[in-house]
Amino acid sequence: MKKFNKILIANRGEIALRVMRTAREMGIQTVAIFSEADRNSPHVRFADEAVCVGPPPSNQSYLLGDKIIQICKDLNVDAVHPGYGFLSENADFSRKVSEAGLIFIGPSPESIELMGDKLTSKHTVAQYNIPMVPGTSDAVTDRIEAKQKSKQIGYPVLIKASAGGGGKGMRVVENEADFDEQMDRAVSEAITSFGNGAVFIEKYITAPKHIEIQVLGDKHGNVVHLFERECSIQRRHQKVVEEAPSSALTPEIREAMGQYAVMVAKACNYYGAGTVEFIVDENLDFFFLEMNTRLQVEHPVTEQITGVDLVKEMIWIAEGKPLSFAQKDLKINGHAIEIRVCAEDPRNNFLPDVGTLHTYLRPQGNGVRVDDGFEQGMNIPIYYDPMIAKLITYGKDRNEAIDKMTRAIDEFKISGIETTLQFCKFVMKHEAFLSGNFDTRFIGLYFTPEKLNEMEKKDEEMIAAVLASYLLNHNKIVNSSESTVGIALQDSAWRANRLKYKS
Repeated sequence: MKKFNKILIANRGEIALRVMRTAREMGIQTVAIFSEADRNSPHVRFADEAVCVGPPPSNQSYLLGDKIIQICKDLNVDAVHPGYGFLSENADFSRKVSEAGLIFIGPSPESIELMGDKLTSKHTVAQYNIPMVPGTSDAVTDRIEAKQKSKQIGYPVLIKASAGGGGKGMRVVENEADFDEQMDRAVSEAITSFGNGAVFIEKYITAPKHIEIQVLGDKHGNVVHLFERECSIQRRHQKVVEEAPSSALTPEIREAMGQYAVMVAKACNYYGAGTVEFIVDENLDFFFLEMNTRLQVEHPVTEQITGVDLVKEMIWIAEGKPLSFAQKDLKINGHAIEIRVCAEDPRNNFLPDVGTLHTYLRPQGNGVRVDDGFEQGMNIPIYYDPMIAKLITYGKDRNEAIDKMTRAIDEFKISGIETTLQFCKFVMKHEAFLSGNFDTRFIGLYFTPEKLNEMEKKDEEMIAAVLASYLLNHNKIVNSSESTVGIALQDSAWRANRLKYKS
């Protein structure tokens, strides 16, 4: 076993800061890398050492694996934590890190390769009789056969890129007449996005819930699961709201999914933190989807309900230590919700927005956590993912977590750009979400830009009513910054300020 003295975080923003904070608690020095666009980012200042790796585009900076490894050698780094995105699921980078005498804080390159291709991963886990969505077991090579298979499965079907992710290279086919057109689009997008045009076919689950299981494995063959996360609120097949646990699963289904997730990890000799994703239909039948061989964006909700620091566990596993707990030691405590605060305009099909954070005030209070990598006055660059922050709330139960999230969203003040905050508040207040009776179609079924306007109009009317009450009864109300009036006045001024910056 090797005790790390210094690690390099091959990432940026909030996840770089997240890893650095745990490393500092463990007495480990950290090295940040940054592009020219991120020179003034908080993660650069937080690290013990920081090195510029190139211009803003990621293919000229954060994706330069050989350059990052050389920095590690120059600064006597012991290990590399890749975060998520960028090089986190790049088997070649993982292999080169090991060949350079360093340790990759994540799974082996072999595990990454096995799980990185959707078809290969399905073949790998098939020996465990894990439920699979009906479909082709190999890449489509003959369209006539593919059409016959689709007819046998029953339309609608889903054409998916084998090397895909994030909804790219994915097309729904409603009937045979549309098959060729959607196939051409899926293949073209797969080649453009992944350099690999291989696609396969699955039955399209029409009302799917997206449930994922967090797993941890060590280098001694021990694997545990840390329960599930509900990730069904999505736009463009990418998550916006996540929670743990899911309100839909029974204890029996939860246990079964957890055990299957452990089997998937063992099938590829997995170590480190990983996530096994399932699709769940309206009957709560579940099917294996894929495995993500890295830390997930939404990992904080799992940390909240289990009390486990997943980054700390990843570092200990990379050092060669066995897991310090067994499956029987883990249990669910309370409920956690995470929203992704993205620089996107929900009123304009969630298109990315760029600009300056004229106002950036984080919410605080019991049960509120903010993971971010920005500060007031910073610019949101166009080169990277539009996520500004992750807002996480924790409560003794789901209702309390939702109440805390609604309050925290109201306290989170951002101006200068459009964000997903108000959309997430819309989610928190919607009956489908409150009841747990929702799936990945939530936005298509329930959301329109007009709904945000209606919600904000009600908020304005409430504020106006409070102000009117104050004017009529000012002598009865204590003039306190914590009074309802104080809050209303602050919020009114905030809205006026926001309009000023957006005009």
